Order: sequence, then structure tokens, then C-alpha cells
Amino acid sequence: MKPRYLRVTKRFTMDMAHALWGYDGPCKNIHGHTYHLSVTLLGAPSQDLQDTKLGMVIDFGDLKSIVHEQIISRYDHALVLNDQAPYSKADLITAEFEKVILVPFQPTCENLLLYFVEKLQVHFHKEPKLISVRLEETPTSFAEWRAEDHQH
Repeated sequence: MKPRYLRVTKRFTMDMAHALWGYDGPCKNIHGHTYHLSVTLLGAPSQDLQDTKLGMVIDFGDLKSIVHEQIISRYDHALVLNDQAPYSKADLITAEFEKVILVPFQPTCENLLLYFVEKLQVHFHKEPKLISVRLEETPTSFAEWRAEDHQH
């Protein structure tokens, strides 16, 4: 029987603050969002009668563990700043807050999404394969990465 492929998605929520260094609007100030991260994988449900994951593309618990380890546990309730911003070197910020993450890029929704994709691709480069990741910054604004956009 030919494998039947389908997509499975798990959605995660985290609260995170950031500031956009050099930006010409209010987002240059430290502010926060409740982010929603959706991770979609493509695969065929297991047809092996001996497999404890029979009928599953992936155990949602396994997907949750990977996403929590790579992203949620690190970024939930964190302050994310561009490591080139002058204030990122301030002792006050790094000494007073326990979860300050300095990144080598402007922490926009788009750049955070690409960074998260890199973290996840290591775990899902075979089957099931990472095919889509969506990061919602507000109820009306999001960035989305799709593997199909990067095939040559």
C-alpha cells in the first residue's frame, strides 16, 4: 500500500518582550507580545502493527517536547534584544533581569521566525519533515515560513 502523507500541526503560546533597535516607531521601546507558534510537519502515519505510535505521523507529546526544549523554555517570559544595540551592553539590563537573550539580529517577528526554523529543522529534516512554521505576534500580524518556498 502506498504511503498516505498528511500534515500535522501543534500550536504553542509564549509571552516575550523585545525592542527594535534604531526603529522609527514605538516598537523601538521595550514591549511584549503573546506569541502563538504553529509548527507543521508532513509525514505518513505509521502502519507498523508493532509500533506503539501506530496511526501517528508523530506523537504530539514528542513534538511538544522538542519545541519546548528548543524554543518555549528559552524564550517564554524573556526579553530579546539585538546584541549590537548599545543598551544590550548595559549591566543594569543583564544584571537585573534573569532572562535577557541577546541575538545577532534585529528581533523582529520575521527574524525570530527564521531563527526558530533553524532550531527545528535539525530535528525534522527527514520524516516527519518540517514544512511550515508560523509565528503570530499579534492577533492580526504574523510571519510564516514554508519549506516549499525554499525548494530549488
